[in-house]
Amino acid sequence: MILINLLPHREARRRARGRNFFLGVALSAVAGVGLVAAGLSGLTQLSYAQEERNAYLKTEISRLDGQIKDIASLRAEIDALKARLKSIEDLQTDRNIPVHLLNEVARLTPEGLHLKSLVQTGADVVLTGVAQSNERVSELLRNVSVNGEWLERPELIEVKSGLTDISSRERGRVYEFSVRLKVKRPAAEPVPKAPGGPVSS
Repeated sequence: MILINLLPHREARRRARGRNFFLGVALSAVAGVGLVAAGLSGLTQLSYAQEERNAYLKTEISRLDGQIKDIASLRAEIDALKARLKSIEDLQTDRNIPVHLLNEVARLTPEGLHLKSLVQTGADVVLTGVAQSNERVSELLRNVSVNGEWLERPELIEVKSGLTDISSRERGRVYEFSVRLKVKRPAAEPVPKAPGGPVSS
């Protein structure tokens, strides 16, 4: 017996393929939307995390800026204290310089040379006086150059013949002179070491 299928099977298969196609498209669309949603969620979380890191960095930078300002102010205070200490040390050193200066001038002045004035302006000292000869003035310059402890760099300003009030026969034998000297500042004394070093037996 021969069976003949008279149903429209081709149209049924066509409809089934169409349903499968639209079902696949729908599933693909759902999967795509899910992936996009997951990606957006991940990006949002990364953005939040980065914003938190940025906020933390800003806070730390502000804190460090405050510390830097504190350090700068401390350095300024330290520099000011050093300047005050240096001024005090200079005053203590300069307090004794006139005594040493007068002692040195008296020690280095040769015989036959008389000083009329000594003027100090800062580190410059100008001596004026009269000498029996030019050699006496040269001896003064040489003494300062060789044996000067508080005076240095002697410079002759002028020498000229002068007149004396002793007698007319001594006129022309006296020379008026001016000499410029530099005050030699003493070297800084070494800082004494703290006690408690090794004791030798």
